[in-house]
Amino acid sequence: MPNRIILRRLPAGERAFLADALRQETVGGAFLLIATLIALAWANSPYRDSYSALRDHHIGPESLHLNLSLAHWTADGLLAIFFFVAGVELKRELVVGELRNPLDAAIPVAAALGGMVVPALIYLTVTASSPNDSQGWAIPIATDIAFALAVLAVIGSALPAALRAFLLTLAVVDDLGAITVIATMYTETIKMMPLLAAAGVLVIWWFMHRQGVSGWYLYLPLAVVVWALVHASGVHATVAGVVLGLLTRVRTRPGEHTSPAEHLEHAVRPWSAGVAVPLFALFAAGVTISADAMLGLFDDPVVTGIVLGLVVGKTVGVFGGAYLTARFTRARLSPDLEWGDILGVAAISGIGFTVSLLIGDLAFDDPARTDRVKIAVLIGSLLAGLLGAALLRRRHRWYQRINAEAETATGAETATGADAEAGTGAEASP
Repeated sequence: MPNRIILRRLPAGERAFLADALRQETVGGAFLLIATLIALAWANSPYRDSYSALRDHHIGPESLHLNLSLAHWTADGLLAIFFFVAGVELKRELVVGELRNPLDAAIPVAAALGGMVVPALIYLTVTASSPNDSQGWAIPIATDIAFALAVLAVIGSALPAALRAFLLTLAVVDDLGAITVIATMYTETIKMMPLLAAAGVLVIWWFMHRQGVSGWYLYLPLAVVVWALVHASGVHATVAGVVLGLLTRVRTRPGEHTSPAEHLEHAVRPWSAGVAVPLFALFAAGVTISADAMLGLFDDPVVTGIVLGLVVGKTVGVFGGAYLTARFTRARLSPDLEWGDILGVAAISGIGFTVSLLIGDLAFDDPARTDRVKIAVLIGSLLAGLLGAALLRRRHRWYQRINAEAETATGAETATGADAEAGTGAEASP
């Protein structure tokens, strides 16, 4: 009997099909949701001990201080891939996208800032009586790009294309704010020598792109070295991904079909959507939910602050930031968008999930408290997603009706014109 290959390399056509599928927001969001549901089911099953054992299993060289748990590897290592894609998107938006024109960028940028400030203020207000909990203020400021774009894509095709650009710009600026907070507020000690060495390697990365050097086998080792040095410096290692993305060239040169940034994003996005983010969710979202814990859940001000921050704070902050900017500055909302559209996007921006879970792990050391943080992030993200989906679904139906009326009017005008031409032809006939 011939040997059967259980795990074999897929043919080129199937690999290309799978990669293209993973670049779609709905597929990436589905992978993230599936991983989250598996984590919750596993952590609340009779096999919960095996989940904890796998999550806490350490691998890696001890001599390089990289003997980390699998949960740590996914949070510090794999999420760097996710933040690299975010960094490339931000660089593209700054150079050739929505953010290159200050007036065009003003409203989504103000919306993103409002969506960070208001949730943080709500959280700090709710937890004011418990000063030890204030370090979690950044948990509700984040927006999960994968989930938010997936919700927008699933709602319907009748929504304006400009709405996706608005959400993407908002989420990219939001990610930059979140990673800045992680780098500055959740870094206890910084070792300068590894950080300076990482800066030197980053200069080499930038110079190679400037000189048009190509070849993934050259850039991948540099990226790994930068990540290891940033990790050794004490700064959260995901910062390395954002900086590498920001230093990647986004403009094409004569003879190039695509820029290095577009090429790298095209190649890396499937790994981010199909591997990095789902594996992070698998090890981060697994929390045991007991009846006793749920009974007194909202007695904890941290939980209340996170849920209110994600659901209320994000909606009010994003919409308010956009509206006030349009009201009191020269910036104007895209003519393709209505304020009802912005309200729906403001609501789904409360899906914090990936980055919120990451910040929650950094903010609190107590396992019992981090479990409650995870439950709060899951509840807040779910409520924000449902609220946003309801609002955007209503907008979708409104646009469908408007488009149908426009098509009917166009058809009537065409028929009237045809009848008039026919009548003129009949009068001219002998």
